[in-house]
Amino acid sequence: MPTSAKVIWLSSAKPDSAESDLLASLPQQEVSLAQSSEDLAKLCRSLKDAVVFANFSERETALECVELLRRENESIPILVRDRYSTVAEALPIAQLGPTRIFDGHADCGTILAELQIALEDAASLHRKRLQVQDNKPAWQTNIIGESDAMLQICEVVRLVASRRSTVLISGETGTGKEVIARALHQASPRGALPMVAVNCSAIPANLLEAELFGYVRGAFTGAQQMRTGRFEQAHKSTLFLDEIGDMPLDLQVKLLRVVQEREFQRLGSSETIKVDVRIVAASNLNLLERVQQGLFREDLYYRLNVVPLRMPALRERPEDILALAQHFVAKICRDEGMSQKILSATALPKLTAYSWPGNVRQLENAIEMAVVMSGGRATLTAADFRFPNAADTQNGSRVPPAENLALPDHGLDFEKTVSQFERNILSQALRRTGGNKKLAADMLCLKRTTLSAKVRILETMAGCALAY
Repeated sequence: MPTSAKVIWLSSAKPDSAESDLLASLPQQEVSLAQSSEDLAKLCRSLKDAVVFANFSERETALECVELLRRENESIPILVRDRYSTVAEALPIAQLGPTRIFDGHADCGTILAELQIALEDAASLHRKRLQVQDNKPAWQTNIIGESDAMLQICEVVRLVASRRSTVLISGETGTGKEVIARALHQASPRGALPMVAVNCSAIPANLLEAELFGYVRGAFTGAQQMRTGRFEQAHKSTLFLDEIGDMPLDLQVKLLRVVQEREFQRLGSSETIKVDVRIVAASNLNLLERVQQGLFREDLYYRLNVVPLRMPALRERPEDILALAQHFVAKICRDEGMSQKILSATALPKLTAYSWPGNVRQLENAIEMAVVMSGGRATLTAADFRFPNAADTQNGSRVPPAENLALPDHGLDFEKTVSQFERNILSQALRRTGGNKKLAADMLCLKRTTLSAKVRILETMAGCALAY
């Protein structure tokens, strides 16, 4: 039998002797056991190259079960052994897709032969899928996932990449907005030049203007020589403005003109510089809400939102978790010079059942920790993955109790209080992760670059290193 496909065995009852013999005759297959329709749905959502053997040894409704499976995976082969179905009941089941139905008298040899055929078909589809992936254009190689949401995003990238239109990518932290921005750049005629990226939240407000537009010598104290800004560096290329929702209002006015006219002036200069730049912006904040709150300019929002592109949260595309997890396992093992590891059948249900508030970035960090902590073992099990308790998560985001944020009657120094709070939280996160900024950033749902920038700012303000 082919080994690239798996068998999902659904049975709410303990296998009898004949069924035990059938299971024992599958030595080369990784068999995943499901004891409920919920378990089955989770497995079928992620194991696309599997074959389901549904063994209805008690009076259950086979039709309802197959309908559930088809909602999760339209093409997965299903073999049904139902001692109670009549011919009239079996017909609607067969019409739902590739389903083979056995009555209670079918012997193990017959079922095993049909399982072999189904597994060979699944393995063949898997090989074809790999061939399609191998033929992917270069810009698509880092976009992992075959869910409808990701396929739609790839289609948008394909359609707009060759244009000059500005793209606004929205989505929660860690969903892969920069990955899509780089795909847009690589798929465009500008892809031969490097993309220029700026994290608007990681640069102090008083330095961001100089970072974007550059400056001439003597423009301000400390400007010893002329510096080329990011817009100028991105001439004939793509400028990626990440976390643009955090840009100060006064700088938004200047950015609006550049977006409209593709021209600007360096700080301290009256010379107008024209550039040919493709702008891609991204934000994890709801910019329309920011507009309504008076924190983001409405005219700039509509200038940026020419082609809107929303990145789905990982919990919205659980069928991609297996592919992402396997990709990260292979990548981390390769980067660390380790022997390749694999995910066990027990690990996958745990990964798909978790809500992933930190999205793809959190999944990658969880895989990295599991790979490191597994030592010399070749298989990652469910025990290698540890997630925060559900009580620590509220609506997908970790938030402190509101009662801890009470305002004293005499008032407080807002800036000083916020600074102290940030310093305390960052110190705790770094202490718990042993100074690992990547893991600390994941714990706080931040980008590593954002956390590093906040640490530098706090250390500069205090005049001493952050204690952890």
